[in-house]
Parts: sequence; C-alpha cells; structure tokens
Amino acid sequence: MLLTISVSVLLLILTFGPWYAYAQPNHHSSRLLVGMTLVNIDRAAALGAYCLDGSLPAYHLHRGFGAGARNWLLQFEGGGWCNDVESCLERAITRRGSTRYMTKFEVFSGILSNNHSLNPDFYNWNRVKLRYCDGASFAGDSKFDNGTSLLYFRGQKIWQAIISDLLPKGLAHAEEALLSGCSAGGLAVFLHCDSFTRFLPRNASAKCLSDAGFFLDATDISQNYSMRSFYYDLIALQGVEQSLNSNCTTSETDPWQCFFPQHVLGYINTPFFILNSAYDVYQFHHILVPPSADLHGHWNHCKNNITVCTENQIEVLQDYRVEMLKAIYPFYKKSITGGMYINSCFAHCQSESQDTWFAVDSPKVHNQAIAEAVGNWYFERNVTKLIDCPYPCDTTCRNLIV
Repeated sequence: MLLTISVSVLLLILTFGPWYAYAQPNHHSSRLLVGMTLVNIDRAAALGAYCLDGSLPAYHLHRGFGAGARNWLLQFEGGGWCNDVESCLERAITRRGSTRYMTKFEVFSGILSNNHSLNPDFYNWNRVKLRYCDGASFAGDSKFDNGTSLLYFRGQKIWQAIISDLLPKGLAHAEEALLSGCSAGGLAVFLHCDSFTRFLPRNASAKCLSDAGFFLDATDISQNYSMRSFYYDLIALQGVEQSLNSNCTTSETDPWQCFFPQHVLGYINTPFFILNSAYDVYQFHHILVPPSADLHGHWNHCKNNITVCTENQIEVLQDYRVEMLKAIYPFYKKSITGGMYINSCFAHCQSESQDTWFAVDSPKVHNQAIAEAVGNWYFERNVTKLIDCPYPCDTTCRNLIV
C-alpha cells in the first residue's frame, strides 16, 4: 500500500510538475494559495485568445467578502518580453509562454493578500492575478506560422478574454476597481488603463496602479538606445501598434514611442498611480547597463552589490535617477488625480511582496509605507506624490539586487 501511494505521488509530480507541492495543505503557514482558472475554451476560441504555444490563457481569482464583495483588483503578472521568433519560440516552452508549464496555484501576498493587517485597504476585494503568456505586455495581436513553427501573439485578445470571463463573475457590477501590475505587467497597466474603465459600470470608481512599469526611453552607458531598439522589434513582430493609445499614436512622431510610459502617460484619462524605484534594478541591469554595453564586465561587481560601486558608477546611477524624475515631472506637476511613490531602494516590483508592500520594516517615504500611500491615493484621503531622497540616504530600503 505504501509503495502504491509513493508511485502515485511520483506520477503526479512527473505529470503536473512542481505545482503539485503547492496544492498540499500547509498547516504551519498563513500563505494564501489560489488555484488557476483557465479561460472558457469557447470564449478563447471565439476571440482567438491563446498563449504563445496555443494553450488557453488563465488567471487566479480569490473572492472578496463583506464590504469589499463588489470591489475588484486585477493584477497583471510580469515576466519580460520576446522580440524575435527565436526568443519567442524559447519562451513558448516555459511558464512565460504557456499555461501548461505554469504553477497551478499562486501565493497571494502584498496587495493580493486577504489579511487586513497585511493589506488594510484591499484585503476583502475580489483579487485577480492575470497570468502572462504572450511576451508583449498583453498587447500583441498577430500570429507567426512558417509551416514548421507556430506562435500566437495574442496578448490583446488574452486581456479581452479574461475580462469577458470575469464580467459574469461580478466584474460587470463592480463599484470600486483597481487595475494593477508589476514589471511587464506594470507596463500593461499603462497600455490598458483607459480601456479597462470601458468594461465597468458608468458609476464605478476605476483607477490604475503601475508597479515597476515605468521603463525609460533612455540611452545606455554606451549612448545607444538599446531598449528602444528592443521594443521597436517587439512591436513589429507581435502586431502591438494597433493596441497602442490612439491619441498618443496620432500625436507622437513615431507610434513605437507610445509603448514607453513616459510618452503615453499624458494621454491616459483614468486616475493613475506610479510606484517605482528611482534605481529600478531591472532598468539598471537591462536599460542603463545591458550586457551589450558592458562587454568586459566592468559593472558586474556593482550590479551584484551596490556597496562596491565606484564613485563614477554611483554618479551614472544618480544621473539615471534624475532622468527618470524629469520624465515623470510633467505628471507630477499637472495631474490632479494622479499619485506616485518613487523610492530609492534597489528593487524591482514592490506591491506583491509583503516585505515591501506593508510590514513593520517595509520601506517608507515621508514615513509612509507603500500600501499606506496607495490606499490614501485611491480613497482620496490625501494627495500622495512622494519622491525619496537620493541613494544612500533612505535607511528603510530593502536593497534587493536581482
């Protein structure tokens, strides 16, 4: 009997992958594990909404309760991008391009927590994590098929399909709503913020929060626009242009500019909150100092440990901070309904981690934790536009070098 059980468990692990461990009850942990829901197969087929590999898109929904039962928080998952056929084919056989390889249960923490003491303003809302499997921040709408390889670039359709799945589950009657996301998901918020409001009742209060999604259109240390080139190829490959803000694409010189938050932000009408580090680790490693601009690895030690950076390297980082603040300044100055929290922590994505979202020792700017600032902005308790002092003055940071 014991042997039979062991073999069964082994078969489950081999069949379903590492997610199986997440399905086990954990009596010694308060972690909230939320199961995956695949989009209705008929709805996905009707829209042509598929992950890169053709698998069904998915999300995780944890129901709200009490006073929050009619309120909704949607969180775009992050995970980078792919901008050519080769990298997209590689992505299609991973959890970033297929729901077949994803964990079937996800931990909900930080802004997704259902614990009042850990997430005081949104704990009892309906909270949804939208899984990311397209490689273009939920914005592509095309297909690649050369007779041998097939890739679905259907991020825009995935977004529509998940919304269509959620509307009959209560989203159609939302009273309060917040569209959020981290990293590539944070960029998706800039791209879909205004369209989100069109799915909701007219009297619903809808707002948007981007976490670590303010990717700069800036030069790297070799004075090349490496990220601009990357995004240009991504937009062309995945058919993203048709999903970009139409007011932006008709006003800016080149449509691709509207994939960058600093160019599209001024055309977004929905109340918006920007949560970002002025020393965002992803941008530090991939926009400011990408491997292509540091072939001899002079920045490797600095990337791995900020405390060993040279004076010149710190000066370069400080200049990048200034460039980010300049890009955000028009929003800071003009937006009446907007909010921001720009801290000086070497981190990337701070809303989903409990340590950085709301904890005893979480980062603070002007004595406010991130959760407090976002809640104060959303519920209009006070105007929240907080900018931290330059590194290394903030002693509350959890400097996460990743």
